[in-house]
Amino acid sequence: MSETNNNYLHTGDDGITRCWWGKGDEDYQRYHDREWGHPSANDFQLFEKICLEGFQSGLSWLTILRKRENFRSAFANFDFAKVARFDENKVGELLQDAGIVRHRGKIEATINNAQRALELVDEFGSLATYIWQWEPQTREEHIGKGEYNHPIPSITQTSQQLSKDLKKRGWKFFGPTTAYAFMQAMGLVNDHMPGCASAEVVKAKRQAFTPPK
Repeated sequence: MSETNNNYLHTGDDGITRCWWGKGDEDYQRYHDREWGHPSANDFQLFEKICLEGFQSGLSWLTILRKRENFRSAFANFDFAKVARFDENKVGELLQDAGIVRHRGKIEATINNAQRALELVDEFGSLATYIWQWEPQTREEHIGKGEYNHPIPSITQTSQQLSKDLKKRGWKFFGPTTAYAFMQAMGLVNDHMPGCASAEVVKAKRQAFTPPK
């Protein structure tokens, strides 16, 4: 594997140039190439990503990625109408499931957030309609204290506002950093580095995508 002159890009043995984080592990590489930044209006996919970002807190995304199929099985493929009906017996069952992250607070937050997602559907027609109203119209800079030299933000004004709005609506485990990671993953922003082969792919997908209204 050869490094490019840009520390945030790498060119693999397959000749494809990717963002730095997509190198090494095959699961990361597939996720980078096939999913990250690709726009979605599927309510269950959006809810899944919100939940998994919450479960990731304090862990690596690779840990969550490798358990994703287990999470899907445990949480009814993130059909939030079904998850919203999970009771305390189901929580106890999930706490015994070694295939997922067994954290009571995060499990209970997922059930709570499923109930809150139903409220958004009642208000906006779909979770996607609510989410896509938060797509930034221009590129946003990182906000926060201290010096920040990374080319990709971790918190932006929009992610802060999205997090604040969902918190006001009763959602849990969805802070501004989590919100921005969600926005990156689901295509509300395109943070593939210039020179990454996926950057133009994602740009074209976004141009062909019509956000729900």
